[in-house]
Amino acid sequence: MNKKLLSFLFFALFVTTSRAQRNLGVSTGDFSRINSMYLNPANLADSSEMLSVNLFSISVRVDNNLGTSGINSISKSLNSKNTDSGASSPGIFANSGRNKFSMILPEVNIHGPGIAVSINKKYSVALSTGVRIINQFSNFDQTLYNTISNTSSITSQNYTFNTQKFNWTAHMWNEIGLSFGGMFIDDGKNQLKAGITIKRLGGIGYVSLKGNNLDLNYYSGPDSFYATHTDLEFASNVVNDSTAVFNGINASNLFSRFFGATAGLGIGGDIGVVYKRRLGQDVTDDDAPHDLVFSASVTDIGAIKYNRNSSAVINVSGTGSLTGKAISGTKNATDFINYMQQQGFKVDTSTTGAKVHLPTALILSADYQVYQRVYVNVLFLANLANRQNFGNSYYDQLTITPRYDFRLLSVALPVTYSALAHDVKVGFGFRFSGFFFGSDDLLAAFSNHQYGAGFYLGGYVPIKARKKHIDPATTPN
Repeated sequence: MNKKLLSFLFFALFVTTSRAQRNLGVSTGDFSRINSMYLNPANLADSSEMLSVNLFSISVRVDNNLGTSGINSISKSLNSKNTDSGASSPGIFANSGRNKFSMILPEVNIHGPGIAVSINKKYSVALSTGVRIINQFSNFDQTLYNTISNTSSITSQNYTFNTQKFNWTAHMWNEIGLSFGGMFIDDGKNQLKAGITIKRLGGIGYVSLKGNNLDLNYYSGPDSFYATHTDLEFASNVVNDSTAVFNGINASNLFSRFFGATAGLGIGGDIGVVYKRRLGQDVTDDDAPHDLVFSASVTDIGAIKYNRNSSAVINVSGTGSLTGKAISGTKNATDFINYMQQQGFKVDTSTTGAKVHLPTALILSADYQVYQRVYVNVLFLANLANRQNFGNSYYDQLTITPRYDFRLLSVALPVTYSALAHDVKVGFGFRFSGFFFGSDDLLAAFSNHQYGAGFYLGGYVPIKARKKHIDPATTPN
């Protein structure tokens, strides 16, 4: 592909050296609402912190179902200038025998300055900022991937394959969110909280290729492909020379690229409810154990619309011949269209621009007080996004997180079963006051047999904590 497209992907991969996904282990605790509001905005309400100022947080994760790897091999692959032509996978993961694969490489979440304010005991508001990057392959054929990304890896043998319902989307966007959380029922035994976040979404750049069907025959001699029953759709604002994402980016205009004028705009949000049930005696202290909590939320609702002036949308159908070298050599959307038409394909261009969807997910959790400051959280994340849209999506997961948690310190051990790779991930979360770090998948640091890896790091300042009178007669030991 062209140099600007490669620059976009290189930037996404470069940032991978910096962190994981939802800060599990810290965000599931009771004393970090800056983190927990991203799981459910209702968590803002009824906080012991009168004012919290977010300084920064950064998280990075990679995950796949193609094969295993470790931190050392991932780092070497990302920093290597040469592609291993003998690799049987996309350069990082040792092949586990699957030809169709799904992969997130990487997901990056950077949360910038923000603030959460308690209006009173029941109601809180928050302002948040951030930049997010997701580069994802869904149900992708490994041979097709190698054909497009690394023509030198093509074998000397003829081959034939059919692939359906695949999607590749790399997307970078910024968010400015306004959140509200309130407690609407509190009778001493039962509490019901609800919350909502409204986000202004600014599209920075995206590349997306989705296909309903592709039958491909490869002939090694002339390095040519014969494609039949083709039904592909390609969209991007990166390959258009006049709107390239990283054209001329430097320190002076980086901030405006992230938070100023954007190539696409959209509205998004999160919504959620939390129910708390006290199983023991009534307690008047906000910091006291909570016994049992149920949470339900839908996150990342919405999409970003890129207009036709900043986005190329191309539909390819029919039958024709082409070469991997020629596809890789196209410099922009016009070159690609002309080449495909010359080779016999029907090519249509959209006049309405493209809509790139967020990775909408349902998050359900239950949190139980085992003994004093020891808790167990069970969290289930389910994908709600249509994987055949332009956009990204998550994969179902079940996480069980035991933790020790009080105002100054949290220590947690999230254990996750992932429906993507059907594997188990073990992480670690640590918080001391407003400083936190951890991993959703720590085993990759010690083993080369994990399907993913993830890390997070951040800090916030709790400006003032509410002090309440505690009745010793009603407070548990």
